[in-house]
Amino acid sequence: MTKNSKSVETQMLIRKPVSEVFSAFIDPEITKNFWFTKGSGKLEIGKTITWEWDMYGITTDILVKEIVDNKIISIEWGQPATTVDFEFKALTDSTTYVTIKNYGFDKTGDELLDVIKDSTGGFTTVLDGLKAFMEHNINLNLIADKFPKEITQYGK
Repeated sequence: MTKNSKSVETQMLIRKPVSEVFSAFIDPEITKNFWFTKGSGKLEIGKTITWEWDMYGITTDILVKEIVDNKIISIEWGQPATTVDFEFKALTDSTTYVTIKNYGFDKTGDELLDVIKDSTGGFTTVLDGLKAFMEHNINLNLIADKFPKEITQYGK
């Protein structure tokens, strides 16, 4: 990781074993319960995967750069591309600390502040949704409700 001052970091304790939490990010059939609505496949090193958010009519391609089982998933996404690292640390047999780091932004000044604000808010929402789903089997619809169509251009 080549993290610099132009970065975002969010984190959350999840009360589930690291293997389950790690799988939640690898397998789109699980991830869709707390983040995007569809993924074109499971994450694999070197593979390009498409993630979709049907409620916003948005898709993005991600390139899987690195996977270390139960430890790290590193992807590139966006235009221009930034790197996102998902780090997993087993604290006990039944708890996992997840850290998400997004870096490599090419913006400066107010544009950089806006990108960092949006990324921090977005990844915090992802971790909140992950916690609710993994610990309580509840899909809070956080991503869909973050920008309801009645107040934003993202709505259909």
